[in-house]
Amino acid sequence: MTTLDVVRIDDPADERLADYNSLTDVVLRSKHEPAKGLYIAESSTVIRRALAAGHRPRSFLMAPRWLDSMSEVIARSGAPVYVAEEPLLKEITGFHLHRGALAAMHRPPLPGVHELLAGARDGAGARRVAVLEDVVDHTNVGAAFRSAAALGVDAVLVSPRCSDPLYRRSVRVSMGTVFQVPWTRVEEWPSGLHDLREDGFTVAALALTDDSITLDELVANPPEKLALVLGTEGDGLSRGAVEAADLVVRIPMAGDVDSLNVAAASAVAFWATRV
Repeated sequence: MTTLDVVRIDDPADERLADYNSLTDVVLRSKHEPAKGLYIAESSTVIRRALAAGHRPRSFLMAPRWLDSMSEVIARSGAPVYVAEEPLLKEITGFHLHRGALAAMHRPPLPGVHELLAGARDGAGARRVAVLEDVVDHTNVGAAFRSAAALGVDAVLVSPRCSDPLYRRSVRVSMGTVFQVPWTRVEEWPSGLHDLREDGFTVAALALTDDSITLDELVANPPEKLALVLGTEGDGLSRGAVEAADLVVRIPMAGDVDSLNVAAASAVAFWATRV
């Protein structure tokens, strides 16, 4: 039987817990985690999915009552597990840890766009791709990934200023599907959209323009390979992204509503264009 590397913690200033300090500070974490090559996985379900995707843990942090249910996962990883009582955990992280456990995970290297698209669908190549431009709300990023996983999107691309899909809240909202759907960050924007065209994709921007077609019209004559580009909350897609697209698509609205939240719009578009 494998012996667990369990470390009991009674000091919130313990330097071994640096990865977990002040997790509620969005600005701090957004800079701190990528710079250190880590991200935080929250909840036993998310941790299991991250490990199943081949991600490597640096350590675990949890209350004693979660040791039994997580012992198998912890033992297989070989990473240390830090255990502390719940009041101390709240002092360390800044919130009540009621979803089982946290894990500090090594970030895997991101592939290039062409590599990602070619390797999707078990090497058969992507046919449906989602592109997120400057979506800054972590909840919306996580929700878009969850819809992408559920509705058969083969890969997700994010713009340079889009929020980190591996930020704790994004991962949690996605229910760990950020580990399931291949993704990478486009380095040049919006010129990077031309990489999709080189790989045979029709690039469709979801926006409200005078020359847009409806989603129904797109579905009636779908391209073999389609990339759907969705924009930031409020302002929608940038002019550059719209101009870089092959066509502009709108979701027909009723009730004097002009548009949907980006997470809701992504779910509608992914479902309508599923293959």
